[in-house]
Amino acid sequence: MSMPSTSPPTKAPVLIASSKDSIGSALSHPIIQACKSALSSRDIFTIALSGGSLPNFLRALPTAFDAAGVNPQWNKWHVILADERCVVSTHEDSNLGAVRQHFTDGVAIPKDQVYGIDETLLSEGSEAVARSYSDNVVKPLLDRSDGMLDCVVLGFGPDGHTCSLFPNHKLLTEQTLLVSHIDDSPKPPPSRITLTFPVLNKLSRCVIFCGAGASKSPILRDVFGNAILAENDEMRRLGARKLVVELKDPAPYPCAMVRPVEEDSLIWVVDEDAARDGILMKE
Repeated sequence: MSMPSTSPPTKAPVLIASSKDSIGSALSHPIIQACKSALSSRDIFTIALSGGSLPNFLRALPTAFDAAGVNPQWNKWHVILADERCVVSTHEDSNLGAVRQHFTDGVAIPKDQVYGIDETLLSEGSEAVARSYSDNVVKPLLDRSDGMLDCVVLGFGPDGHTCSLFPNHKLLTEQTLLVSHIDDSPKPPPSRITLTFPVLNKLSRCVIFCGAGASKSPILRDVFGNAILAENDEMRRLGARKLVVELKDPAPYPCAMVRPVEEDSLIWVVDEDAARDGILMKE
């Protein structure tokens, strides 16, 4: 494992899939690398996942592992939620429900290694739910994986939010809690729990952002500066190309504030529609 750097990254690789249909293959590449790295040194792979459109892209993972000749060892995966709405898992707003439906129910990850919220605490409020998730899920898994999550896969909204960390919200300054609650989300439903920046930036070995569609293009234009290197050969077989781009300072959105201190640990995966009209279309 590389030693943490003393400052956040100033640049990041961006994998640009040729279409929304091929973004799953491009996204699978860094997840496979994170899985291989984790299982080469310990008997557990910890991964945090967002909801939204992201679980659909994860459908490509089994085929991608096969194509790469890598055994995913699904029985060693432990899946947590990067954020969750305070609803039961059968509710249409549940991120756990989406992750199960589109990904984990289709692979051999043990069901008790896919961690949802304690639904018996919903009547006590989001703060109790967040505290339980931190104490009973996140902290024990951090202990088992040498103090860091192996991989965090996040989406980002057209307002630049990620997880349930929204622009100009007080949670952006949270420095102590690993999991926090929010009851005034500008996007319904209002009550949620979310991983915080201390986890995303200090306790994550790899953070991958994934987004598709033209609605994401303005966000990417504001997040990225100049493209400083083009590396396309390794990604061509996946229907993608790779740029390394500068990250603008100060970070304009919550998604851009995610800059893990582990060296070479931040990756963005987008499609051509999201990259359109910005620096990502120039090489």
